[in-house]
Amino acid sequence: MAHVVSLVAAAWLTLSLMGAAQERTPEERGLAIATEADARASGWHDSTAEMEMTLVARTGDETVRRLHGSSLEVDGDGDRSLVVFDSPRDISGTAVLTYAHPDEADDQWLYLPALKRVKRIAAANQSSAFMGSEFAYEDLVGDELGKYTYRWLRDEPCPGQAATLDCFVIERRPRADTSGYSRQEVWLDSREYRPWKIDYFDRRDAVLKTLTYSAYERHLDRFWRAHDMVMVNHQTGRETRLHWAEIAFGTGLSDADFSTAALRRAR
Repeated sequence: MAHVVSLVAAAWLTLSLMGAAQERTPEERGLAIATEADARASGWHDSTAEMEMTLVARTGDETVRRLHGSSLEVDGDGDRSLVVFDSPRDISGTAVLTYAHPDEADDQWLYLPALKRVKRIAAANQSSAFMGSEFAYEDLVGDELGKYTYRWLRDEPCPGQAATLDCFVIERRPRADTSGYSRQEVWLDSREYRPWKIDYFDRRDAVLKTLTYSAYERHLDRFWRAHDMVMVNHQTGRETRLHWAEIAFGTGLSDADFSTAALRRAR
């Protein structure tokens, strides 16, 4: 009899938890989805990659740039990243260093080799275009959980994927009033919590840009990385394609590799 009672109690608890989950507000559910995505994307410590950036004009003309980057997780703070241009020659050596912070304005510095000068990028200017691309400087910052408020919108098939892969669609609103975006709509698959698409809305709440992810590969049997990204600007007709290659983890990077001094000597 006691065993039967235990089974009934367990079944009741399960149903209660299911009911509680169903009764969560869109804000609570959105935060829960974003928190799970953040947890699954954490723990890689440091990484490096080679990249090819293709700028596509409204006319279809293309300009190709090559660059490399490195990133570092920081306990109790946001990620640090360094992006360095390798070609073409006129921008070779140009580098951007980013310190992301979950609860305050991010720190960013730009190194211009022609001037041999490190320039701090003010928070108010981080919404401007990154080196003439359709990415903004603020897009270089990792998706720190504390930077946004969240709301679940709906569930639907992931864009561009087989109907068997479903996505959560959540809205996130930047907490910083210096952001160039009023909000973003993000598609995360319910299987691995990988982003497949982000719609960016400008301060007038009009669709500004769309970022799509593809060619996902799994690294270290845990970390998913999209090797192709395309940012389309709906208001200018331009787009930027970013292809990632030679992604490596655990390369031994430390804080010293992400200082303003390192920014000057980055090549």
